[in-house]
Amino acid sequence: MRWTLLLLVNFLIFQAVAGSAWAQSEAGDEATPPGFNAWLVKLRADAIVAGIRTSTLDEVLEDVQYLPRVVELDRKQPEFSLTFAQYLAKVVTDGRVSRGKKRLQEHKTYLNSVARQYKVPSRFIVALWGIETDYGNLTGGFSVISALSTMAFDGRRPDFFRDELLRALRIIDEGHIRNADMTGSWAGAMGQCQFMPSSFLRFAVDADDDGHADIWRNPKDVMASVANYLHQSGWNDKITWGREVRLPKKFDASLVGLETRKTLRDWSRLGVRAADGKRLPAAPLKAALLQPDGPGQKAFLVYDNFDVILKWNRSFSFALAVGHLSDRLAGSDHGNSLVRKESVAKKSRN
Repeated sequence: MRWTLLLLVNFLIFQAVAGSAWAQSEAGDEATPPGFNAWLVKLRADAIVAGIRTSTLDEVLEDVQYLPRVVELDRKQPEFSLTFAQYLAKVVTDGRVSRGKKRLQEHKTYLNSVARQYKVPSRFIVALWGIETDYGNLTGGFSVISALSTMAFDGRRPDFFRDELLRALRIIDEGHIRNADMTGSWAGAMGQCQFMPSSFLRFAVDADDDGHADIWRNPKDVMASVANYLHQSGWNDKITWGREVRLPKKFDASLVGLETRKTLRDWSRLGVRAADGKRLPAAPLKAALLQPDGPGQKAFLVYDNFDVILKWNRSFSFALAVGHLSDRLAGSDHGNSLVRKESVAKKSRN
């Protein structure tokens, strides 16, 4: 009874002192909203319950900051604030294509091995790498822990980001990366392939068996992790992502959207043609029709692999940009190779 009373008194003293210090800190820092530090205390308790070591929490949570810039950027995501044409011009540049081709050559042997293991073509691995971070050049300089804490406290999806934050703490606790080195985007996407913590725990690969899945500094881990993500998400290596097409005049706009799926033969009967004006291959491969910028603008037929890319990022603009960059990385022969891919799909279904 005596020890219980003593512990209770000490706890109340700690709460009072800490509460006073936090109140002074929040009152003296305009960037920190009221309640943020108290929210961190509750987070710490939940992290302990989740199995995170107290030594890790002592080190990591001491450095957490509320980042108003993160909230601002959350309201201005480029995939949704730009037209598709503007977004494509911004992210698939001649320079990015050139750098991507260099990566394909530089890592050719390793990429071929990864492509065989995960059944994902090298050009898609490199295209995702390129769209996400320009092959590791633009990984984001935000503290992942601080960014996720901000989004969890004051974001559009607090529960989602809180779960991601707990997973980020687990990644540090497991020794994959130091807190100081865990940097990423304003939304908490990490490393050269911009995995959220939950994706890291599911798909990150320690390709060189050094005990760490290092998607921040190790290109081999990055490429294998991208391939593993696509493979486990349902990638079909017998087909590609889709193709740009031409629509006839007065085309029925109600057919546009992922909800409507028709074979290439059926789309061809409706007057849909390849971008060069030729007829579509007579294959039973099913596709949906998209016009991201509306009637009269670019149109695309997309296959099941497009849906796999959407699992990575739910933006049509993002997924189409990945497909477009992969095509440009494939070079001038891609048109013929696409027809061959679709012919293979036809034979495999007969």
